[in-house]
Order: sequence, then C-alpha cells, then structure tokens
Amino acid sequence: MAAIADLSDAPNQWEFSCDLEVDFESEENASIVYAALGVDKELQPDKVKRQMSISDGKLSVHFEAVEARFLRASFSAFVDVLTLASKTIEELGPGMVL
Repeated sequence: MAAIADLSDAPNQWEFSCDLEVDFESEENASIVYAALGVDKELQPDKVKRQMSISDGKLSVHFEAVEARFLRASFSAFVDVLTLASKTIEELGPGMVL
C-alpha cells in the first residue's frame, strides 16, 4: 500500500518563477514553435518546471524552480532554442510549415 504525504504545511519548494510571452502574430507559427520546443523536457524536473501554452498567436511560458540558478539556466537554454526556432520561421517565410 502506498503512503500519501500531506504537504499542506510544507514550505513551497518552487520559490522562484518567471514568465515569458512571445507574440508570433500567427496561431500557426506559435503552434509550430510550441510543438518544436515541447519535445525538450527539463533535464532536472525535480528542480525546474516549465508550462507552455498558446493563445491568439502568442506563446506563453511559465517557469518555476527550487533555486534561482536552476531558473536562470532553464530560462537561458529555453531562450536559445526559442531564438533558433523563431529564426527558422523567419527564414522559411509566412505560411511555410516545418
């Protein structure tokens, strides 16, 4: 039988967070970037969480981490691949599917 821990009195371990929103001005482009970046999972999911969503052509990303350094590293790595995906879409032009 598995035990269930009561975490109601436990301190919030996800103390550090930040949000990023990028307007791709197109639901299609936002969806392409979302799909491309969604396959890369966090390397340390016990230390960093990332949630992505798209709405009205905008990609929204919420990060939470147990320490500032993990948040900074995750955010920085994400922005690097986001930049690459965005440049790829720019090079292919509007309406091009990856």
